[in-house]
Amino acid sequence: MEDFLFSNEQPPEVASEEQGTWKVLIVDDEPEVHAVTRLALSDFKFQDKRLEFISAYSGAEAKKLIDEHPDAAIILLDVVMETDDAGLQVAKYIRNTVKNNYIRIILRTGQPGQAPERQVIVNYDINDYKSKTELTAQKLFTVMMASLRSYRDIISIEQSREGLEKIITASRNIFATHSMDNFIEGVMQQLTSLLNVADEAMYATTLVAQNPSEELNKKLIVCSGTGDFAKREGEELETVLAADQLLACQEALANKAIVYKDDYLFAYCSSKFNHNSMLFVSGVPSKLTDTQRNLIEIFSQNVQLAFENVQLHTEVEATQQELVYRLSEAVEQRSCETGNHVKRVAYICYELALAYGLSEEQANLIRFASPLHDVGKIGIPDAILNKPGKLNSDEWEVMKTHAGKGYAILKDSPRKIVSAGALIAQQHHEKWDGSGYPCGLKGESIDIFARIVALADVYDALRHKRCYKGAWTLEEAVAEINANKGTHFDPKLVDVFNDKLEELEAVILRFPDKTHN
Repeated sequence: MEDFLFSNEQPPEVASEEQGTWKVLIVDDEPEVHAVTRLALSDFKFQDKRLEFISAYSGAEAKKLIDEHPDAAIILLDVVMETDDAGLQVAKYIRNTVKNNYIRIILRTGQPGQAPERQVIVNYDINDYKSKTELTAQKLFTVMMASLRSYRDIISIEQSREGLEKIITASRNIFATHSMDNFIEGVMQQLTSLLNVADEAMYATTLVAQNPSEELNKKLIVCSGTGDFAKREGEELETVLAADQLLACQEALANKAIVYKDDYLFAYCSSKFNHNSMLFVSGVPSKLTDTQRNLIEIFSQNVQLAFENVQLHTEVEATQQELVYRLSEAVEQRSCETGNHVKRVAYICYELALAYGLSEEQANLIRFASPLHDVGKIGIPDAILNKPGKLNSDEWEVMKTHAGKGYAILKDSPRKIVSAGALIAQQHHEKWDGSGYPCGLKGESIDIFARIVALADVYDALRHKRCYKGAWTLEEAVAEINANKGTHFDPKLVDVFNDKLEELEAVILRFPDKTHN
């Protein structure tokens, strides 16, 4: 005859083990129910993990525990506690308020008449319903095993969904800057989820193309990681791995293959561009299915190509930026200015843009585009461009045409950097009070990029020697900028300028003037 669950014996204390536990919430207003539940399940294990019991003695207390332990796997929930429907209200709170659809809810009641089973099953999103008198130790064991299997599978599916969502999002923006970090993170999450592991994973690569004959001479660098490798990006692989892991990695690299060890694997990733890359996953099941092994092979064959696509995009973007700098410096070399002016303006603009509240993407865009602000000077005669004294009225009218000339050179481009450069070239001599040129724009009708470049350009020009003036001191330059707050410059931007002076001066020191040969 089976022993009934509910007895008066006290449970032994079960220590939490290193491999983790399954959290089980016991919610009942009878202390002996907690005691005998712990006793009956004291030696329960599922996937080498014991149960961790957390007790609540009322519906109100249960709601607090649900908030504190969103990763709980099962709740054994009494119906009648401080009120006749306290347990049902907890079930409703879990599903409707907290939106926790993962935890398995097992209702237990000593008064079935208070909450008829059919009605409860229909009206509440619970997973099982048991009368306390029918719930023997063996039946409780069966219920827990079935519920934990269900919880495990739901969590695995959710992790897969999250990983797939990251992959889809990253794939859609695969050529966007920095998207590969999210892409690799998503793929690794998907892979470890499908392998039922969540221990450690990392993707390491040389980050550069290389000749196959030189592959073994290149050091692998951690590109992205989870678990113990989450903060090891940028480190050399040989400093991150244990000795036995490093030997397995070298074996995979030498044989260009997947090497399986007791609880981890290294998968060599390759493509026609001959990059060396290595995927490491630990906590791997001792027996992988054919499907799991096939998944690893697919990952190895395809993730490297995606990584290289982003590298190609980055290279194209870097080339575009370099051409912008070289074009701008070519214009600068026509005058007595030194070339580093455009770099200083670029980084001053970046600092001001971030402090003003623009996004990182916008700040980088203005940094890349601002060197084009004076490209129209290529059409200004040398006699006017390099005149050591003050320009007369006719010469000044010619000089002012550089804004329109720059816009004409750059307009109608579909490229973000060039398009932003056109707008900056046209408007960076407009003034906040409307007294600027070429269009007499006023206030916020001047694009924020042009307002930022206007201040950065003047500040850097004041701080350096020009053919028509000497370099001003920091105090003199700051006084001049503030004297023109609300007339020449956006008032808010001047406030930002004052707050960021230390960073702006650091830019000036970073890119000092160079003399012409």
